[in-house]
Amino acid sequence: MSKSKEELEEPSRAAGACVLVVFAGVVVAAAFAVDEAAGVLLVVVVGAVALWRSARRMSDSSATPPPEEWHPSCRKCAGQKPVNITPSESQKGMLIYSYALPKRPGHTHIHLAGEVNSE
Repeated sequence: MSKSKEELEEPSRAAGACVLVVFAGVVVAAAFAVDEAAGVLLVVVVGAVALWRSARRMSDSSATPPPEEWHPSCRKCAGQKPVNITPSESQKGMLIYSYALPKRPGHTHIHLAGEVNSE
């Protein structure tokens, strides 16, 4: 009682889209056959609804994400926020990032990095 390979395959999305396009074409053709004004009205209403949905969906998805605060990271300090960020006195434009290590209390892990230009 095993199912054949053809029964297990799902129909493609493209085939479903083609069926919907043909169905929509038949509906529009029927509207134009009944009355030309009804066909034009149907096309305008469907176009307005599609434009409204597209604009509404776009306004939700086009919001820019907030900028993430960048800091260097490695295997030892991954996922942690720096405890202290201080400018280097010896090298201009360099920052010293200090991290507290949870597995080693009293120890500090340090990264040296150039300043990140946020503009």
